[in-house]
Amino acid sequence: MRTENLSSENFSSGKRNYFIDFKRAINDSDYICITRSDKLQSGGYRGSNVVVFEEDFHFLVSAFSSLFQSAAHLDYQGIGGIQQLSKTSIKGRKGISSSAAEMQPREKFVSYGAQGVNDAELISMLIGTGSASQNAVATSEEILKAAGGRLDRIYAQDFESLSTFKGIGVAKSCAILAALELGRRMCVTG
Repeated sequence: MRTENLSSENFSSGKRNYFIDFKRAINDSDYICITRSDKLQSGGYRGSNVVVFEEDFHFLVSAFSSLFQSAAHLDYQGIGGIQQLSKTSIKGRKGISSSAAEMQPREKFVSYGAQGVNDAELISMLIGTGSASQNAVATSEEILKAAGGRLDRIYAQDFESLSTFKGIGVAKSCAILAALELGRRMCVTG
């Protein structure tokens, strides 16, 4: 029995063709195959592909999400963003995703539990992304430093105060304050 093609999309750009296929393998596991096919001067084609298996889909989605959030942020800053996304702008990024996977806060949390991550890493998991100039952990460290390293001092602030940090807007500041409020309520009712 061969692999089954469940769904396909494709697009072309000049002499390049791209195919994104959602497939099912012989062992019933699903995977995504991304193929690039270049037309050669000889008339033939040269292809290369990347396969992402089902258990890693969440990494692929997370990476695309971070990439497009960063690109949109660059566009918002007037840097060009999605229209001018280039290898140099990605290579120069200092995001969490550029760290080794085992050092990223979410992966550390999964591997070592809540005790295996520090306060800044926990906050960074709430805010998701930092700014174009620093990642979410660095932004979280900045917030903690301003509060003297004390979560209760962050909790005492309002969303407008937290929104003064670069990369923190209303949504992210409210997420931080909501998490701290949940913790407070748990202590009160616990």
